[in-house]
Amino acid sequence: MVVTRFAPSPTGYLHLGHAYSALFAASKGARFLLRIEDIDPLRCKPEFTDAIIEDLGWLGLCWEQPVRKQAEHLADYAAALDILKGRGLVYPCFCTRREIILSAPHSDDAEVVYPGTCRHLTPDERADKMAQHRVANWRLDVAAALRETGALFWHDAVQGKLEAQPQIFGDVVLARKDVPTSYHLSVVVDDYLQGVGLVTRGVDLFTSTHVHRLLQALLGYNVSDYHHHELLNDKNGRRFAKRDQSVTLRALRAQGMTSDDIKRLLPE
Repeated sequence: MVVTRFAPSPTGYLHLGHAYSALFAASKGARFLLRIEDIDPLRCKPEFTDAIIEDLGWLGLCWEQPVRKQAEHLADYAAALDILKGRGLVYPCFCTRREIILSAPHSDDAEVVYPGTCRHLTPDERADKMAQHRVANWRLDVAAALRETGALFWHDAVQGKLEAQPQIFGDVVLARKDVPTSYHLSVVVDDYLQGVGLVTRGVDLFTSTHVHRLLQALLGYNVSDYHHHELLNDKNGRRFAKRDQSVTLRALRAQGMTSDDIKRLLPE
């Protein structure tokens, strides 16, 4: 029995792109789950969580209860991180964002790959920084992880069998200074605990799957299948975003549109 999920972050109101993603996920699974990815305490708001549930119900979607809210399950992510710490596969990173950017001055800010500065610290140097009350991110030592796992593969419904290449991201953050987890870690743990066998999401998250496949292998999790769908754009070719208040489901509903009207706007 195929299990799928829709997992929005409550940082704003749902728009047409979200509607497409949620309906796409629901159409692919015999069981459909809703998960709220609310690990960011600054940007995520309870009122947006309530609005997500209301809007999805208005669209006619039904999902299994209870709704999993990531902020209520931080202990699950901490336990997974502890497994990786115990195997020496993660390390504390004390670098600021500015320091990382300056270490790669010829890179586009959005494309900066962490150069591994703190990976090379000795135990004494790390202890000294901790003693100075330096707050650390926890990064995955990707090279060490790949030496342990060997070659890994995953299957995408559009592109077929692919070899995981998590090294393209460098040593990704698995737990942040301000939040004891990250998108990469929490989504992998959640999909495993919820038994999600088919991960459907936008093609903008396609490359993240390389990292997720590595984490699945390290933690001994089942391997999910993936289907990355197209993204919806507005009439000017820009991707729909939460900042575009005019295309939120709530705004369209206020204009008199029905859920059937919304569905007719979306690709088949």
